[in-house]
Amino acid sequence: MKILHIYRTFFPDTQGGLEEVIRQLASGCEALGAEVKVLYPSSCVSSVEEIRYNGVTIIRVPELFEFASCNVFVKGIGAFYQAVAWADILHYHFPWPYQDMLHLLMPKKLKRPSVVTYHSDIVRQKSLMKLYSPIMDRFLKAVDAVVATSPNYVDSSQHLKKLNGKVKMIPLGIDESGLPTVGEDKISEWRLKVGEGFYFFVGVLRYYKGLDVLLDAAKGEKFQVVIAGDGPYRPHLEARCKEQNIDNVTLLGRVTNEDKSALFSLCRAVVFPSFMRSEAFGVTLLEGMFFSKPLITVDLDTGVNFVNQHGHTGFKVPPKSPYDLRAAILALNSDPALADAFGKNANDRMHNEFTSQRMCQSYLELYSSLVKS
Repeated sequence: MKILHIYRTFFPDTQGGLEEVIRQLASGCEALGAEVKVLYPSSCVSSVEEIRYNGVTIIRVPELFEFASCNVFVKGIGAFYQAVAWADILHYHFPWPYQDMLHLLMPKKLKRPSVVTYHSDIVRQKSLMKLYSPIMDRFLKAVDAVVATSPNYVDSSQHLKKLNGKVKMIPLGIDESGLPTVGEDKISEWRLKVGEGFYFFVGVLRYYKGLDVLLDAAKGEKFQVVIAGDGPYRPHLEARCKEQNIDNVTLLGRVTNEDKSALFSLCRAVVFPSFMRSEAFGVTLLEGMFFSKPLITVDLDTGVNFVNQHGHTGFKVPPKSPYDLRAAILALNSDPALADAFGKNANDRMHNEFTSQRMCQSYLELYSSLVKS
């Protein structure tokens, strides 16, 4: 089976949870016998490029511009059609309005069975949604299957409710072999830089990640917070730490996968203070669970609540509450045995519910049912 993933960005251009999901799906399905390619617009190329990167075949087409997180390309339309013609099934990743247009305007002779993974509602661009909603509704009705990543999102998304029985539920998963094993030298290197027993956030630094709340919770406390990742919110966070003398928070910027694994090994817990529905699942949480770390998350009616079980794998706190976030951190800080118990429960839950093999096998079964129908 030949599978074409289509999204607005991917490695190595950007680094984030959704990119990691696509990478896991691509490499995992290849390991189960499929052929997989990932096509996306890139501002890093001036002509179409097809290469292998990190074990995945990627097709980068030149990006024309980006507006409101919608990446647009024109020069690569021919390459897009060629990739579609190659594929047995198309796998879109929502949201990306431009892909809706690509699908709806595709020549009939190129039509293929199609799946869209519905990663998140569109939350921020409310005014643009009035213009986009009719196109979005047509797109979601036109594809053959819509996949949500948690029962929580199926129950809470008004857009998914419109689709009735068309929605399938396949949780995300991670591949243990995809997380690099780190030696003691690398761990010691990071221990010298940031210590250990800190509270760790890793991800793209965006407005909805709740990092201002994390800074407020950490200010004046003795525990250490380490933030890894890059993004548009980074200058603001750096300025706040400097101006308000928040010296127990370290901003590392973008780190390698090996460095990230070392940091997971050293931290006390994973902190995930995202407070909007844009945070639909949180792959970082699964990575923390793999390393047997407890989770501190915000109580959201999304997959975040599906992953983290309060009082079992960690704590859930009210959104935008520095007081409650600080209290959860201090509870784990003062009780290492509780942190270890939560971490063990988290690791067990990850292996039982959120493995890449389980995710990929479920998608392959869905693909096969659509290709045969």
